[in-house]
Amino acid sequence: MRVLLIGSGGREHALAWKIAASPLLTKLYAAPGNPGIGQEAELVTLDIADHAAVARFCTEKKIDLVVVGPEGPLVAGIADDLRAADIRVFGPSRAAARLEGSKGFTKDLCAKYDIPTAAYGRFDDLASARAYVEKMGAPIVIKADGLAAGKGVTVAMTLTEALAALDACFEGSFGQAGAEVVVEEFLTGEEASFFCLCDGVTALPFGTAQDHKRVGDGDLGPNTGGMGAYSPAPVMTPEMIERTMREIVEPTMRGMAELGAPFSGVLFAGLMISDKGPKLIEYNTRFGDPECQVLMMRLKDDLLVLLNASADGQLAHMSARWRDEAALTVVMAARGYPGTPEKGSVIRGVEEAADDGVEVFHAGTAINSGALVANGGRVLDVTATGGTVGEAQRRAYAALDRIDWPQGFCRRDIGWQAVAREKAGAGP
Repeated sequence: MRVLLIGSGGREHALAWKIAASPLLTKLYAAPGNPGIGQEAELVTLDIADHAAVARFCTEKKIDLVVVGPEGPLVAGIADDLRAADIRVFGPSRAAARLEGSKGFTKDLCAKYDIPTAAYGRFDDLASARAYVEKMGAPIVIKADGLAAGKGVTVAMTLTEALAALDACFEGSFGQAGAEVVVEEFLTGEEASFFCLCDGVTALPFGTAQDHKRVGDGDLGPNTGGMGAYSPAPVMTPEMIERTMREIVEPTMRGMAELGAPFSGVLFAGLMISDKGPKLIEYNTRFGDPECQVLMMRLKDDLLVLLNASADGQLAHMSARWRDEAALTVVMAARGYPGTPEKGSVIRGVEEAADDGVEVFHAGTAINSGALVANGGRVLDVTATGGTVGEAQRRAYAALDRIDWPQGFCRRDIGWQAVAREKAGAGP
């Protein structure tokens, strides 16, 4: 098979690494890719926003499958435009990608199909939103409706913080994404990430993880795109997975089909788990980043076979098998992130850090005068497996400490909840 992978981050490096291991693969291209992806695929210069140009490339190179990594192109309809050109795609249509592209759309879907989620209000003007927030009080959650690179959500513990978040949205801090705002009740419990591969009819459970959104140790500081993750998530017991499928995922699949937008691709449910069961925080319509990195390290099966089955509507005949080991990834970010990151600093020692059961996935890197340099906010994902989350954590940090990058930083407590469980004798 000849495959084109769309994207340039750590998620896409992990996907490229796993796809490249498939015996089905003849040739892997990536656009635009990064230096790490370039070790697994041929990088091509394509404007991925120009869907006609992508389609022409696919036709010229006889591409058998396009795998779309990030959410932006999906929300922009790249899957529709490629399918219209008779090109097979792994990823949802523009209409189905509204599950991520509009938080308000997803909340309304939950209300219609009785999917458990936080109580909410939708607002397109500041005065109404302020009145609702003042009535409900804090803590409360403010979300820009559209795509905001993981930074459009404020968990406001005070009324002042909540009103400031509303002001930021309506004053344009998130561009068009903040033109409408969703205000939600504050949920308590433990967060988890749950993934399914979908083909429009069937949803195949595809692993669990837990990520760390806040920039600082102890879950302090502003939200980021994710500072680390581990898999599996101990809170996602077999019973909780069964309830999530029955109460959340299956009604969503039925609802989207009834709306004329059957969902295929990755359905990523961000969940809050309490003693009352799972509640949906939000959906994403692609693999998480950095959750994808730990899933790919644990997946036993050939990823390309599964992506093909999704694209062809054949998931009812498939299963996914997982290694018993845990996997944990630590994000190395550039100084200044999640604000304006410092770019251009030289990174050394990445190859020395990789080991048996340890992979260093590139996220925001570039080559400058022959040297590997930082070229984004989240720059490297140091990922390790181990018999327990604690062992995977020790191996990941030992590898990370072999990387020479003074301008980078990371959290030192990724996996703390699972490690504490293991120490208490209640591990997975």
